[in-house]
Amino acid sequence: MTLDMYQENILDHYAHPRNKGALDPVDFKAKDNNPLCGDVLEVFVRLGDDHKVTEVTFEGNGCAISQAAMSMLSDDLKGKSLEQVEKMTADDIRELVLVPLSPVRLKCAVLGIKAVQKGLAEYHSTHQH
Repeated sequence: MTLDMYQENILDHYAHPRNKGALDPVDFKAKDNNPLCGDVLEVFVRLGDDHKVTEVTFEGNGCAISQAAMSMLSDDLKGKSLEQVEKMTADDIRELVLVPLSPVRLKCAVLGIKAVQKGLAEYHSTHQH
C-alpha cells in the first residue's frame, strides 16, 4: 500500500471508528488524556475466561490520529493475552497505523494503548492471582 492509502485508512477509522461506545460490564476501564492537544480517551476492556481480550471499545474525542489509532487498536487487541498487551510499545502502534508520526503525533497515537495499560495495571492491583 502507498502512503496515501495508509492516510486514507487513518481518515476512514477517524470518520467511521470501530468499536466506539461504552461497554458494560467490563473487566477494566481507564481514561487518559494528552494535555498537549486536549485529546481524551476512555477505554473499556472485557476479558474471556482465559484472561485474553475479547472486546475493546472506547469513547472520547481528539485529533484524527488519536481516534483512528484507538479504532485500529480496539480490533488489534482482541485475542491478545494480558502479558502481550502489557508489553506493547509505541513501535507496535507505529506498525499499526503505518503513517509517519512526528514526536507530537506519536503522543496522540499511543494515547489509546497508554489508557489500556493504565486500566490493566489497576486491574492487576485489584486481582492478584
